[in-house]
Amino acid sequence: MALDRMIFAFAGVMILLSLSLALTVHIYWLGLAAFVGVNMLQAAFTGFCPLAIMLKKIGVKPGKAFS
Repeated sequence: MALDRMIFAFAGVMILLSLSLALTVHIYWLGLAAFVGVNMLQAAFTGFCPLAIMLKKIGVKPGKAFS
Protein backbone atom coordinates (compact mmCIF):
# COMPACT_ATOMS: atom_id res chain seq x y z
CA MET A 1 0.00 0.00 0.00
CA ALA A 2 1.30 3.43 -0.91
CA LEU A 3 2.11 6.08 1.68
CA ASP A 4 -0.78 8.39 0.82
CA ARG A 5 -3.34 5.61 1.09
CA MET A 6 -1.92 4.52 4.44
CA ILE A 7 -2.20 8.07 5.76
CA PHE A 8 -5.79 8.44 4.58
CA ALA A 9 -6.70 5.05 6.08
CA PHE A 10 -5.04 5.93 9.39
CA ALA A 11 -6.84 9.28 9.55
CA GLY A 12 -10.17 7.61 8.79
CA VAL A 13 -9.67 4.98 11.47
CA MET A 14 -8.70 7.62 14.04
CA ILE A 15 -11.79 9.71 13.26
CA LEU A 16 -14.12 6.71 13.45
CA LEU A 17 -12.47 5.59 16.69
CA SER A 18 -12.88 9.09 18.11
CA LEU A 19 -16.57 9.17 17.20
CA SER A 20 -17.27 5.78 18.71
CA LEU A 21 -15.41 6.68 21.91
CA ALA A 22 -17.31 9.97 22.11
CA LEU A 23 -20.60 8.08 21.90
CA THR A 24 -19.69 5.38 24.38
CA VAL A 25 -17.16 6.88 26.83
CA HIS A 26 -17.04 10.68 26.92
CA ILE A 27 -17.84 13.54 24.55
CA TYR A 28 -14.31 14.95 24.96
CA TRP A 29 -13.03 12.18 22.66
CA LEU A 30 -14.23 14.42 19.81
CA GLY A 31 -11.04 16.37 20.46
CA LEU A 32 -9.13 13.54 18.80
CA ALA A 33 -11.24 13.90 15.65
CA ALA A 34 -10.65 17.65 15.73
CA PHE A 35 -6.89 17.12 16.09
CA VAL A 36 -6.81 14.75 13.11
CA GLY A 37 -8.84 17.20 11.02
CA VAL A 38 -6.61 20.15 11.89
CA ASN A 39 -3.51 18.09 11.12
CA MET A 40 -4.92 17.09 7.73
CA LEU A 41 -5.77 20.73 6.97
CA GLN A 42 -2.31 22.03 7.87
CA ALA A 43 -0.69 19.20 5.88
CA ALA A 44 -2.68 20.26 2.83
CA PHE A 45 -1.25 23.78 3.02
CA THR A 46 2.26 23.18 4.33
CA GLY A 47 3.09 19.69 3.03
CA PHE A 48 4.35 18.74 6.51
CA CYS A 49 2.87 15.49 7.82
CA PRO A 50 4.50 13.79 10.82
CA LEU A 51 2.94 10.42 9.97
CA ALA A 52 4.32 10.62 6.43
CA ILE A 53 7.80 11.27 7.81
CA MET A 54 7.57 8.28 10.16
CA LEU A 55 6.25 5.95 7.47
CA LYS A 56 8.97 7.02 5.02
CA LYS A 57 11.61 6.19 7.64
CA ILE A 58 10.31 2.63 7.96
CA GLY A 59 10.42 2.16 4.20
CA VAL A 60 6.89 2.76 2.91
CA LYS A 61 7.01 3.87 -0.72
CA PRO A 62 5.47 7.28 -1.43
CA GLY A 63 2.32 7.56 -3.48
CA LYS A 64 1.27 10.37 -5.77
CA ALA A 65 0.12 12.70 -2.98
CA PHE A 66 3.38 12.63 -0.99
CA SER A 67 6.10 12.11 -3.60
